Amino acid sequence: QVQLVESGGGLVQAGGSLRLSCAASGRTFSNYAMGWFRQAPGKEREFVAAISRFSGSKSYADSVKGRFTISRDNAKNTVYLQMNNLKPEDTAVYYCAADRRAGVLRVSGYDYWGQGTQVTVSS
Repeated sequence: QVQLVESGGGLVQAGGSLRLSCAASGRTFSNYAMGWFRQAPGKEREFVAAISRFSGSKSYADSVKGRFTISRDNAKNTVYLQMNNLKPEDTAVYYCAADRRAGVLRVSGYDYWGQGTQVTVSS
């Protein structure tokens, strides 16, 4: 079992930046690929970014490429999402998730989820 706790959300103006953090506990963090997802009101949850166990591979949704950066620090059991040039359409609850399967980074089917942190971007 892995417990995930997100932080760093908030209210920001369009064009601004936020850095989300997700602290993991319970099992060896480096055993898991990690991902960020988001869910806007009235919409389904969508993939944002993913990172492999030792940061060798990263994947991004087209909507955030060039603006968001995923990273991780295995010594701190934490994964980050740096979000720059935020847009109102980035407003959502952001979730981190852990994937115990090795191999290609996935956009669905993650095993463990955090409770989410709200990001609101005003125009």
